[in-house]
Amino acid sequence: MEGPRPPLPATQRKFKTGTTGFMLAIHVGAVFALLPRFWSLQGVIVLAVLYWATVLGVTLGLHRLVAHRGFEAPRWVERLLVLMGTLACQSGPIEWVGLHRHHHLFSDQPNDHHDAARGLWWAHSEWMLHKIPALTEIHRFTGDMEKDPFYRWLDRWFLLLQLPLGAGLYWYGNWAGVPGGGLGLVLWGIPLRLVLVYHVTWLVNSATHAFGYRNFDCPDRSRNCWWVALLTFGEGWHNNHHAYPHSARHGLRWFEFDITWQHIRALRALGLARRVRIAPVFGHRGDAPASA
Repeated sequence: MEGPRPPLPATQRKFKTGTTGFMLAIHVGAVFALLPRFWSLQGVIVLAVLYWATVLGVTLGLHRLVAHRGFEAPRWVERLLVLMGTLACQSGPIEWVGLHRHHHLFSDQPNDHHDAARGLWWAHSEWMLHKIPALTEIHRFTGDMEKDPFYRWLDRWFLLLQLPLGAGLYWYGNWAGVPGGGLGLVLWGIPLRLVLVYHVTWLVNSATHAFGYRNFDCPDRSRNCWWVALLTFGEGWHNNHHAYPHSARHGLRWFEFDITWQHIRALRALGLARRVRIAPVFGHRGDAPASA
């Protein structure tokens, strides 16, 4: 895990034009959203609701349900959560899950695509601007998802999800006479939301491999970082997660508040989550994850 990393090979040093251009455009759009002319209470509400839906789609849907199968849910619930997570525009669900499973297999090793030993900026976001070998191995990790035509469609056309969302926001903003109009709601609901969700979720790759404490002696740099946990609905308890990847609950100590886990508890109470896998809680006996 430790030790200096060799420079990237020449084939990986070139920036990917499409991804880099898209990220620049989204960040410019987020800056425009903050202009006073586009400020409105409705914009704040749209941002808050879509932030909740998108982050929860990533943490609850793509991550704990699909990538690690920490619990089971009816197919319509799973697909709805994956659809919410795909709104994050972090590639399609098959690629997202495949890369995440690859990361767990090689966490903080030289072939980890966001290897934290290459530096915080690389782990945070630079890795995605370059050609990474892990993309060629995704099919090794996603056989369960590739059988589903819905997931295959989302993986190919995930960017198109922003079009009906943008059209709806634009229509409502103009119809309701929102300050800043429909364009203001679009800017708050798409580029500003995406930039916030990007950097918040990317902190799990960067900050939680550098800052915080460790409950478990994992063979990587994973750490528990409380402020990342707050922003990411519990994903910041990263050392716990790397110790027990299949646990649907990440916050294991009484003070490790896990918002995503509370949503799973609610789903279970409604009969929409079953076979929930939980790591041993501190103060309880047992070494292996249990079911609840």
